[in-house]
This record gives sequence, C-alpha cells and structure tokens, in this order.
Amino acid sequence: MFKEESPALQMIFCPLYSGSSGNALFVQAGNTRLLIDAGKSGKCIREALLSIGVDPATLNAILVTHEHSDHIAGVGVLCRKYHIPVLANAPTWNAMARKVGEIPPGMRLTFDSHSDFYLGDIGVAPFLIPHDAAEPVGFRLYHGALSISTATDLGRFTKALREQLSGSNLVLLESNHDPDMLRRNEHYSAALKERILGNRGHLSNAACADAVIQLAQTGVKQIILGHLSGENNLPELALATSTQRAEQEGMILGQDISLDLALRDTVGSVYTLREGA
Repeated sequence: MFKEESPALQMIFCPLYSGSSGNALFVQAGNTRLLIDAGKSGKCIREALLSIGVDPATLNAILVTHEHSDHIAGVGVLCRKYHIPVLANAPTWNAMARKVGEIPPGMRLTFDSHSDFYLGDIGVAPFLIPHDAAEPVGFRLYHGALSISTATDLGRFTKALREQLSGSNLVLLESNHDPDMLRRNEHYSAALKERILGNRGHLSNAACADAVIQLAQTGVKQIILGHLSGENNLPELALATSTQRAEQEGMILGQDISLDLALRDTVGSVYTLREGA
C-alpha cells in the first residue's frame, strides 16, 4: 500500500492513556512523531509525553478519530500551545470545531477517510468504524513493512475491520466492558446502557476475545486491550477473558499471540517494533 523503505526500520508506540476517561496514543517512526487523539487535559498529556522522554513541541501532528470529549479534550490546547497541526475528516471537524476552540491558521487540516496519506515518515490508512459519532475512524500506521493499528470505540467487530487490521504487527483493540457489570450498574440510565451495548457503542470483553482470535488467524502477533470502562470493567477481567479464549483455541500465549493491557489513568508501556524481528 505504501512505498517500501530501507531495512532495519522501527516504530515506537505508547498508549499514554486509553479508557472511558480519556485517550491519547503516541507513535513514532523515523523523524515523525504523532499523537492519536488528545482526550485528556493538555497538562496531563504533556506530563505523559515527558515521562517517556518526548517533548510535546516535537510532535508533528495530532490525528483525531472522532469528536467525543474523551478523544479531543486536549486537542485545542496542545495545538495552540505547541503549534501542532490537527487532522480530522470533514464531518468530525464540523462536530468538534466549537469544542476545541480556535485553531491557528494552517493548523486545521482535513483528510479523506477513504484515502491513505503520508505524514512525514509514517503512512496513514484511515478506516471507518461502527460508533455513534459523525464519521469515526481507526488508523493503520505504516513505516516500511511495519504497521500499527488502533481500533477502539467499536459497536461490533466486522469483517471489514478484520481485513483492515489483518497482519498488523501490533493492534490496540477495545475491550470496553463486561455486559453483566454494565447491566448491574445503577448509575447508568437504561438509554446509556442500550447505547453502549448497541451496534454503534463499545466492544465487550467477550466480543473483544472473539476479535483477538480472528486477528491472530490473520497473523497479528501482539494485541493491546484498551479503552476499558472505569465502572463496567476490571483490567484483570478484560485480560482473563481474551487469555482464556485464546487458550481454548489452542493458542500458546507469547508465541501465537501476545496480550497486554493499556490502562485508563497510567501511562502505558513503550513498545518498539523492528523490521525483521
């Protein structure tokens, strides 16, 4: 899909935050540094980046998946403070423009959700996802033969998504909630529960586990479970659900598939992918 690069390339990925209270993902390849979403305060994201040795001023762009507040809360502040271009599709810009505030001239950029493009050394392939937003997308990011994909805020895991994520070196995949915990949650209205459980809501632990098996069958070796609900899930439950399903399918963890967690309020691990490794 993208031009071939020289050997021995690498990509770096860190889920700074991933959950219902805010999302921000860091990706680096070559001389290009990107942020996918900025759903925490600018201060939180700045501190998270500095904790992994990244100066926010060195970011080349912020990619936005959709306009919900847990994905854009810090977009405007970071853009204005560090002069970072922000990229979103046209429907998302229309939905979030007032929420993010004034964007400096030349910093508001638009992409087509059906067309791949380059940001410096990173190829970007957006793809549509089933969620209740204007035109929500996930991203597959390329650098040579390496690719990292992000797919959260999914009402369901479709055949199209399987094809988009197929063979990625690393996938951040939603494991949002346990349906029983959600149904017992007295603080959520019936309408909100219906929204989360619906086909344009969020992926349950069990549905995520099904997706893990499908992706492993396409050659995906590393999956990070993310976008966990703070009230309707537990990290150990999300991980156990996918782990047990993989073992039931006869998969060897760490060999056929590696599973990890991206936590809601803790800066995640830094993952380094190397071509040929």
